[in-house]
Amino acid sequence: MTEIEMLTKQTVETYEWVYKLIDPIPSEKWDEVPQGIESNVSWQVGHLVISVYYHSVMVIVGHQGDVLEQVPMRDYTKLFSFNTIPKNAVGKTSPEELKKYLKIVEDKSVEVITSLAPENLIAALEPTKMSHPVATTKFEALSWNIKHTMWHCGQIAMLKRIIGKPHSFGLSRT
Repeated sequence: MTEIEMLTKQTVETYEWVYKLIDPIPSEKWDEVPQGIESNVSWQVGHLVISVYYHSVMVIVGHQGDVLEQVPMRDYTKLFSFNTIPKNAVGKTSPEELKKYLKIVEDKSVEVITSLAPENLIAALEPTKMSHPVATTKFEALSWNIKHTMWHCGQIAMLKRIIGKPHSFGLSRT
């Protein structure tokens, strides 16, 4: 398996995990901000919309007009970036909207990864206003996208447990 194939496979599997976690959560629970957590499912998914775009599209091939025409990225950045307060995003979106926009950026992400030549992976990132927090090459950014998305899957799983919808991994307790 090539590096591109491995990155594609792991990225797709990571995105599948997001839906395994969020799909069973009732819409009315998405905006709940449990005490002591200071986050909610809406913020987590909105954050993934902007972070998947940033880590696996924008720094890899630059801004993509087709995505920006469909996703209100500026508005979402104001609501869901790392320095925002999740409770301030309550009521500003719907689960259906968030899922729709997440799917758009995920599809573009996979399209970008599969379009790369192996030599592109060692290339420097595309220039952006905000430098990438951990990556200097395209491979590093794509690898970080997988890790970052799974990190947020863990946060979503924790939120699910607190709001009474814990994820079942199919394991039995002894």
